[in-house]
Amino acid sequence: MKSELLLALYWIIALAAAVAAAQRAMAFTGWVWSAGMKVRLAIGLLPALALAAVLLSFLPAPGGLLAASLVWVVWFRLSAVLQPPTDGNWKTRKRWAEINRQSWLHLALAGGSAVFILPFLWLVSTSLKFDDQMKAFPPTFIPTKALTVRVGGEEVKVFELRRGETSERVRILEELPGDRARVLPLDVQDPSRAIEVPVSELTEIRYFRPRWENYAEALEYLPAEYHRGLVPLWNTVYVTVLSIVGLLLSSSLAAYAFSRLRWPGREVFFVVLLATMMLPAAVTMLPVFLIFRWLGWVDTLRPLWAPAFLGSAFHIFLLRQFFMTIPMELEEAAKIDGCNPFTTYWRIMLPLVKPALAAVTIMAFMGSWNNFMGPLIYINSPQKMPLSYALYLFQGMHGGEQGLLMAAATMMMLPVLLVFFFTQRYFIQGITLTGLKG
Repeated sequence: MKSELLLALYWIIALAAAVAAAQRAMAFTGWVWSAGMKVRLAIGLLPALALAAVLLSFLPAPGGLLAASLVWVVWFRLSAVLQPPTDGNWKTRKRWAEINRQSWLHLALAGGSAVFILPFLWLVSTSLKFDDQMKAFPPTFIPTKALTVRVGGEEVKVFELRRGETSERVRILEELPGDRARVLPLDVQDPSRAIEVPVSELTEIRYFRPRWENYAEALEYLPAEYHRGLVPLWNTVYVTVLSIVGLLLSSSLAAYAFSRLRWPGREVFFVVLLATMMLPAAVTMLPVFLIFRWLGWVDTLRPLWAPAFLGSAFHIFLLRQFFMTIPMELEEAAKIDGCNPFTTYWRIMLPLVKPALAAVTIMAFMGSWNNFMGPLIYINSPQKMPLSYALYLFQGMHGGEQGLLMAAATMMMLPVLLVFFFTQRYFIQGITLTGLKG
C-alpha cells in the first residue's frame, strides 16, 4: 500500500512539474484564459487536492493535516492565478497582479494563525483523550480509543498482525522477553494454538472516540463547596458584570471630560494620566493591598471589581480619541436645545461611540474573566473563588490527570472565545475607527 501511494506521489509531482513548466513557458496561457475561470480553478484545484491527499496519507496528524493544508493552499493559489495574459489590457493585468499579491498575504496570515491556533486545538484534543493515549509516544492529535473484545468477562485489546501481504486480528496472551509476545487469533479459543511473534509486527487497532466524560468528571471532582463549579462561575460572572459596568461609566465620563469640556489643567492631568500607564502593576500592588486591608475588604470580592469604577488610563485614552472625532456642531446644537453637559454626554455622545464602547466591553470582559493575580492576593475562602483561581487549585489536586485538567481549562476558555467570536467585528471596528486627533 505504501509503495502504491509513493508511486502516486511521484506521478503527481511529475504532473505538477509539467504543468508548472508549461505555464512558465506560456504554452497554454491563451487557451486557459479563453476557456474561462472554471478551467483555471480546475487546474489549481485538482492537483492540489491529490497532492494534499497523498501527504495526509503519509504523515500522521497533526503534521499530515497541516502539511496537506499548506500544500493545497500554495498550489491552488499559484495555479489559479497563473500567468496574466500578454495581450490583455492593463486593468486585467493589474487585477490579477493584485490577486497574486493578496494570495501570498493570505498564505502568510494563515501560517501565522496556525501558530496561535494549534496550541488551543491541542488543548481541546487532549481534553477528549483517554488516559492510555495521553501517555503514548509519539503523541497523537486525534482522540482515539483502543478496540477491545470481551474474553472470559475481561476486556482485552485487539491488535493487527501483519505478515507479508496478509494480516489478521489477534489478542495478546502473554508478553515475552526480547520484545516478543504470544498471540491468539480472535476466532480461535484454544490457547495451545497461540503463536510467538515479535512485538514490532503487532499494531494496536484504534478508532475515533472522543471521551466526553472528561468534562463531567472534571466537574464532579471539584470540592463539594464549589457545587460542581456553579459557585466559581457565579463569582466570576458577578465580578465581570460589575467590572464592565464600572469601567464603561468611569472611563467614558473621564474621556468625555478630557475631550469635550474645557477646564483649567486639563492637558496636564491628561499627561499625568497617560504617565500612569508606564507604572508596572507590581509597583502599586502592595499599596493597593494595604488600602483594601485597611477598608476590611480582604477575602471579599470587592477588590476585584471596585477599582473598575475609578477608570482605566488606557480605556480613557481610547474613548477620548473617539470622542474627539465627533464634530463640535452636534454638541453646539445640543446646547441650543437646552442640554446640559451630562445630558449631552448621555443622549448625544454615548450613542455615537458605540463601537469604542463595544471594544472596551470586550477587553474588560476578557481581563476580568481571566484575572488570576487579584484572587490570588485577596481571596482565601473557597466559596469566593472565581474560575481562574479555582482552576489553579484544581491543577494542584488533579495535575496528573491531564484529560480532566484540559477539560476544565477548555470550559473556562469557552465563554471568552464565544464572546470574542461573535463580537470581533465590533472590537476591530472600535479600535480602527479611533482617531489620533490630539
